[in-house]
Amino acid sequence: MTQDLYELLGVSRDADAATIKKAYRGLARQLHPDVNPDPETQDRFKEVSRAYEVLSDPQKRAAYDRGGDPFGGGAAGFGQGQGFSFTDIMDAFFGGGAPGGAAGGQGRGPRQRVRRGQDALIRLDIELAEAAFGTTKDLKVDTAVVCTTCHGDGASPGTQPITCETCRGAGEVAQVQRSFLGEIRTLRPCAACRGFGQIIPDPCRECSGDGRVRSRRNLTVKIPAGVDHGTRVQLSEQGEVGPGGGPPGDLYVEIHVEPHPTFTRHGNDLHCTVTLPMTAAALGTTLTLPLLEADLETPEDSEVRTDYDLEIRPGTQSGSEQVLRGFGVPGLRGGRGDLVVNVVVDTPTRLDARQEELLRELAAIRGEESPDGAVQAPQKSMFGRLRDAFNQH
Repeated sequence: MTQDLYELLGVSRDADAATIKKAYRGLARQLHPDVNPDPETQDRFKEVSRAYEVLSDPQKRAAYDRGGDPFGGGAAGFGQGQGFSFTDIMDAFFGGGAPGGAAGGQGRGPRQRVRRGQDALIRLDIELAEAAFGTTKDLKVDTAVVCTTCHGDGASPGTQPITCETCRGAGEVAQVQRSFLGEIRTLRPCAACRGFGQIIPDPCRECSGDGRVRSRRNLTVKIPAGVDHGTRVQLSEQGEVGPGGGPPGDLYVEIHVEPHPTFTRHGNDLHCTVTLPMTAAALGTTLTLPLLEADLETPEDSEVRTDYDLEIRPGTQSGSEQVLRGFGVPGLRGGRGDLVVNVVVDTPTRLDARQEELLRELAAIRGEESPDGAVQAPQKSMFGRLRDAFNQH
């Protein structure tokens, strides 16, 4: 190589390491054989790579500046001497380290033995009233906890991990291969220590060196008022303890609300159905309607209202609704939904002689002995009525 190395990279002789690296990146993107397979371009790429190999190494650069041979006399062809790292080429293309390494060709170092644990998820079945008004539940959870024998170290009491002799604590070992680019060096996790940089010669018998064991423990979880089916309550740092006794993850309690015999929930509203005989619907009456609060365990002297006097107006039709404002489910962010009561009129199917006689007499008085029935079009929704009014104009 007779051409000046600084000229090959297009930098001045006083250029710093960052400038040299930036120049090499730009040239490598243009000249790499995968980008430009032309033989002359490949030769040019080899020369540029040799120049970068020298100028990126402080010792070789100093020897070159003094007029010496930075390759120690072994510069007969490309690929002689110490070669260059595969991470340098990857850094030129992607601006960072190659897989298994960091910027500048340096490894990532040993893996951390102590890591955060995983999150855990359990299911909790509760009643509708408990979901609506909140409750406190005791849980039994089976998760990983810190080993009490080794306190998370993974080593038997009285012993400690030792530095891996294979990688000397680096957690990685270098593999060198020859190619037309020269010596390509890649870093791989050390198989002896599995990348940790340390070996536990005498693992703890209780946890087999993992630093954690499975255990069942009791927890108390507070369920806020207004949760719904599928809501997840987060308990911070109550999940799985991490490897090596690392910090625990979170525990998520997924709420499953059991069906209620009387009420169904739609958002924060409750719905129920009241069935009336036709005489009560015609004459009107007052019913005692139990509220959801009736399912709560409250003291006898409690002021919590557990029922409501529902007034059925005379002439109430089957399918009509009554809305009781503020008797639904409390919202998670405040407020409270409504209780929607659907009225169904029960028509008798079996009449004795006296009942049939009275009904026929009533029909005669009302002129309904031979009713024709009224055929009506289906009632339009509010949107339909607004659309018709708009079209008329």
